[in-house]
Amino acid sequence: MDTPASIGHLAGMGEAPSTYYLVDGSGFIFRAFHALPMLTRKSDGTPINAVYGFTNMLLKLLAGVKADNIAVVFDAARENYRNRIYPEYKANRDDPPPELVPQFALIHQATEAFGVPMLRVEGYEADDIIATFCRLAREEGARVVIVSSDKDLMQLVGNGITMLDPIKNRPIDAPEVKEKFGVAPEKVVDVQALAGDSIDNVPGVPGIGVKTAAQLIDEYGDLESLLGRADEIKQPKRRQSLLDFADQARLSRRLVLLDDHAPVPLGLSDLQVDLTDKSRLIAFLKEQQFDTILARVESELDSGAGDQRASAAATGEPDYELVQDQAALRRWIDRAGDVGTVAVDTETTALDADRCDLVGVSLSVETGHACYIPLGHVGPTMPTLGERGGAPPQIPLAEALAMLKPLLEDPAVLKVGQNIKYDWHVLARYGIRMDPVDDTMLISYVLDGGAHGHGMDELAERWLGHRTISYSEVCGTGRQQITFDQVPLDKALNYAAEDADVTLRLHRLLKPRLLSERMVNLYETIERPLAQVVGEMELTGIKVDGAELRKLSAEFSDRLAELEKSIHDLAGHRFNVASTKQLGTVLFDEMGLQGGKKGKAGAYSTDSSVLEEFAAQGHAIAARVLDWRQLSKLKGTYTDALVGQINPRTGRVHTSFSLAATNTGRLSSNEPNLQNIPIRTEEGRKIRYAFVAEPGNALISVDYSQIELRLVAHIAAVDALRQAFREGLDIHTMTASQVFGIPMDTLTPETRRRAKAINFGIIYGISAFGLANQLGIDRGEARAFID
Repeated sequence: MDTPASIGHLAGMGEAPSTYYLVDGSGFIFRAFHALPMLTRKSDGTPINAVYGFTNMLLKLLAGVKADNIAVVFDAARENYRNRIYPEYKANRDDPPPELVPQFALIHQATEAFGVPMLRVEGYEADDIIATFCRLAREEGARVVIVSSDKDLMQLVGNGITMLDPIKNRPIDAPEVKEKFGVAPEKVVDVQALAGDSIDNVPGVPGIGVKTAAQLIDEYGDLESLLGRADEIKQPKRRQSLLDFADQARLSRRLVLLDDHAPVPLGLSDLQVDLTDKSRLIAFLKEQQFDTILARVESELDSGAGDQRASAAATGEPDYELVQDQAALRRWIDRAGDVGTVAVDTETTALDADRCDLVGVSLSVETGHACYIPLGHVGPTMPTLGERGGAPPQIPLAEALAMLKPLLEDPAVLKVGQNIKYDWHVLARYGIRMDPVDDTMLISYVLDGGAHGHGMDELAERWLGHRTISYSEVCGTGRQQITFDQVPLDKALNYAAEDADVTLRLHRLLKPRLLSERMVNLYETIERPLAQVVGEMELTGIKVDGAELRKLSAEFSDRLAELEKSIHDLAGHRFNVASTKQLGTVLFDEMGLQGGKKGKAGAYSTDSSVLEEFAAQGHAIAARVLDWRQLSKLKGTYTDALVGQINPRTGRVHTSFSLAATNTGRLSSNEPNLQNIPIRTEEGRKIRYAFVAEPGNALISVDYSQIELRLVAHIAAVDALRQAFREGLDIHTMTASQVFGIPMDTLTPETRRRAKAINFGIIYGISAFGLANQLGIDRGEARAFID
């Protein structure tokens, strides 16, 4: 799937193919549902997150494979012949979430709209249908690619049958199957029969897991041979288990073995995509209000419209140049000036833009063509590039930056980057204020919001059908990982130049969509200027009083020691308060508190909700542990950590603000997180006092007053809300009064809290299921509140 292709070829029929693609529809559905936040159709509030994700995944598949023979296979119903063999089969599974149920029919409509054959057979699972078509394909001498990562389908791999993980875009063949199960594909069924499957409620043999099962099957050849010679097993417990549960193992094998003779309604020749009726697909996408997908599909299906995508995809071998002298660099600078647009990317020694060293710069002015300018590489030797020792040939850093500065600050040349704020910050430390800039990450964020991630790797795969070189491929992982300045130049060239090349390709593909989807104003007036504004904020940093933090740390240490002694006195002995296992033993086994629940590891749960309930009942030890945990977190996360994060060069803390990380559009702060400094406790407020202003300046805190609800009142024209704001009423109290029918002057804080959860939950699309969990009520009551 690395080779991008237009979906336009699906409008007609191709020659008889030798490869069939069978899509595990259920796998697509549940991955889409759990991967995306809850989305609802604007016209009527119907949940559509799974429909959107499924449609996107199907479109990606159709665009990525050059095949007209594709079918999507769905489960017909939960009940099938396996339930007659073993009534408990899958009986442990919950019903689908209520938000997913209405999406099944829409997903079937999506499949039909794309002209893709859809298969369901009553009494059989989708896996059995797939197995049947695999058998038919083998008999015909054809190949099958099963688009799924489901382990139950791995028994089919081999003899022309492979799998494709649609999320990781990773092929699954015999080696991958053996890596997972420890045996070849044809023996997977025997391993599953022994190990069982808790997800599907397949019993297996107690005490035998996948690893042990693989060893046994590898030694004895197959399940029947193993069971026939079970009395030879040396381990007494394992031997007895195999003898006692032999029939259960045989039953389990029948349950996991796929039926490759299911009564399928179509033949192989019928699995042909027919997109001649384009209007049906367009109508479906418009009805679901999938504007982003619609724009892409219309672009693909219109005659000649695929040229832009083909150009952006830049198929063929890229042409990347290593720039190691001033003459070559001058050619690239002049070319960028002539074109007026250049993609820019920096390579550094670390992710911290304020403390890293600049290692190199890559440029691209034409798709498929890019250069890398090494500036700070220190080795090793690379004989293939004519180097014999020491640092490789490169332009001195100061000279290269002096040449690049006029280009990167030229108002007539647009600089394009992926998360360009980072590159802006790095270059600003070296005296270059890059301007004007465009950011493909922010363009994608404006266009698609929370529909998918906006990192370059994901965007390249989604829009260009291209898998980028990963950082670990050039720098390694774990203890063996090196910094980029140590990467050989041949590897550095391909990695760094690709970043600039892909960025330019994404820019040419995504930027035109801003106009067609009416997002130009949002991007140009809000998002694009923020890249430099926030970069300036990061560069400036915020002053922190290190001495005050160290003083607080000492105070917190003393207080923690006092709390720990109090906890030990209440328990009657010393123990590790930080150990949830030891704490659970103290609370439930020794002190006899009621309501303890053990997790899978056998330890009692002692999370905050459990302790808060005990504290409310008057158990002093629970209240002390909660205080200890809160103070310990403050000390470890803030007073201790912030001291180490003060940059000795500036005396300030330099956080990194993510511009495209939240569904709500808010900034996200990390390394360190300065948006989460506590304020509700006295200790938390003390930490805030450690943030100070320079002499002659003031540090102020500003916040909007219920901005989300004010927007709702205006956009939705809710007269009651508008009037409440005009009269200065408390909105959550007013909501509680209206919803619960209680006068405002008699409301309790708990009732107001519930109303607040309803208000903000509705704004952010909470489901009845989510609100019920949050308030501890049943779904019917939660739905009534939302309505």
